Order: sequence, then C-alpha cells, then structure tokens
Amino acid sequence: MLGISALISILIFTVLNLGNDLADFNIAGAALVAAVIFAIGLVTLSAIVESRRHAVNRLATVVVSIAFLIVLLPLVSLLYTVVVNGLSRFDATFFSWTMRSVVGEGGGALHAIWGTLLITAVAALISVPIGLMTSIYLVEYGRGRLAKAITFFVDVMTGIPSIVAGLFIVALVALIIGPGNNTGLMGALALSVLMIPVVVRSSEEMLRLVPNELREASYALGVPKWLTILKVVLPTSIAGITTGIMLSISRVIGETAPLLLTAGFTNSLNMDLTSQPMMTLPVFVFDQFQNPGTNIEAAMQRAWAGALTLIIIVMVLNLVARFVAKRFAPKFGR
Repeated sequence: MLGISALISILIFTVLNLGNDLADFNIAGAALVAAVIFAIGLVTLSAIVESRRHAVNRLATVVVSIAFLIVLLPLVSLLYTVVVNGLSRFDATFFSWTMRSVVGEGGGALHAIWGTLLITAVAALISVPIGLMTSIYLVEYGRGRLAKAITFFVDVMTGIPSIVAGLFIVALVALIIGPGNNTGLMGALALSVLMIPVVVRSSEEMLRLVPNELREASYALGVPKWLTILKVVLPTSIAGITTGIMLSISRVIGETAPLLLTAGFTNSLNMDLTSQPMMTLPVFVFDQFQNPGTNIEAAMQRAWAGALTLIIIVMVLNLVARFVAKRFAPKFGR
C-alpha cells in the first residue's frame, strides 16, 4: 500500500511538473501527499478487514510517522535541490580554478575551499583546547560561584547571534592594530568565539557520564587527580568528546555573517591567514548570488556547486566523528 501511495503521488506531481525542469519537481510535496494517501488507505482497509481497535492503533502509528516525515521533509528537499542544481558545475575546473579575472562563465572555488579549510582548522585549534579544559574544570574542579558564573556565561555565549562574534573581533582588532583589516585569522577568531561554548557544553556532558566508580578506583590505587583525568576520564569519554567537537565544527563551518566582517572578500587564492582578505565557501556562495557578473546563470551554477561542496565537507566531518566514536568507544564486556 505504501508503494501504491508513493506511485500515485509521483504520478500526480509528474503531471503537475510537465514542461518544467527536473529540479522543479516538488519531492517534499510528493512525499507528504503519499503519506496522506497511505494513511487514509491503511486506516480504511484496517477498519474493514481487521477491527475498529486495530484501525485506531494503526492511525496513531501513521500520525506519529507522518510527524517524523514532516520534520524530515525540509532536509530531503534541501539536499535534493542542492544536489540537482550543484552537479552542473561539479567538475575539475570548479576545484582547480579561482575567480580571479573571471566575470562570466568558468572560474571555480579553489580559493574559497582552501580558505574554509584553513580558517576552520585554526578555529578548531583555538577552540578545542580552551573548551575542553573549561569543561574539565567545571566537572572535576569547579565549585561555588566561579563555576556557576562560567556556566552562565557559556550558556549566554551559546545563544549569541553569529554576527555579534564578528563585530566583537572587528572591534578588538581595531583597538589593537587599527580599523580596516580583514584577514583569515580574524575569521578564525570569530568562529572560535562561536565554537568554544558548543565544545564546552558537549564535552561537559560527556565527562559527567563517566561513572564516579572509575575515578574512585583510580584514586584508591594512589593515582593523582590530574593523571586520573588524563588516563581514565578522558579515554572513557573520548568518543563523545570527539563527536561534540566535530559537530561544533560543522555548526560554524557554514557561518557567513561573521566571515563577511572579518575575513572579507577576495577572488584570488590567499594561503596567508595573517594578511589580506581570505574567501570562504559561505561567503563565496553569497558573493555569487549578490554579484553575478556578466553571466547570471553561470554565477548561480557556481553558487549551487559551492553549497554542495560545503554540504559534502560537513557530511565527511560527521562520518569521521561517527568513525572515531565507534573506534574509540570503551568496550564493556563481550
């Protein structure tokens, strides 16, 4: 019945999409209509063949499933749209050329890909040690007003708008070396402001899940506290901590507003984080939509390809996080 419902829905939306491109096919609407047809048909058939009680039970199951489907639809629709529109420029030129002196067709996002990787890597190098050590302090050492104050400010930082982080870094750099500077390092600092509270909260929760019996067993053997944290607590929670770190990186790698203010724009490849503006993939996508040049269609294709590249990078990071979590998770028995 689910297959028949899906087929009917696909046929309906195919007829409605006649004469349009494949990218215009409303996959989200087709899935939702298929779910509604399936729900009506299943409940009706159950009431006829089984009983009213079975029909009500199946209705409740279908309603919960449709609620899950509605939550999933935006993600499926987004991925479908980005993949269909981005594959047209997903070629070797896109990954080997920059936008220097390109105003029409051609060009690529090599400079933006390198900028994203470098800025995100530096932001992680700044944020992970600070966030991890803060979480260790809160779980293992923090007591009294200081720990409560740190927790409060971490919670506040978690909810600040991303553009505020960019404004903070711009103001800080302007006070130190003067206004009018845009560098990759400023972008990394802005992203680290957003990453630190996420790393703190995720690492703190993972450290709290470590049983106190493991700590007490280590203390009973005469192991000092710092070594217990290093050799017992961290290895036990390393899988969850790594997952949290990867998720925090995935959260900031697509930020645009703070990078507009800090890293700036450039059409050339810049590998130096300390001088000159540095392009990133989110800003590259924004720039292609905002300033398409002489060929709007070519600019839109580059923008969609940049968005698809960013999604693939985030997907790879999440796969790495899952692998690390599975590989380093503690084994409990057979």
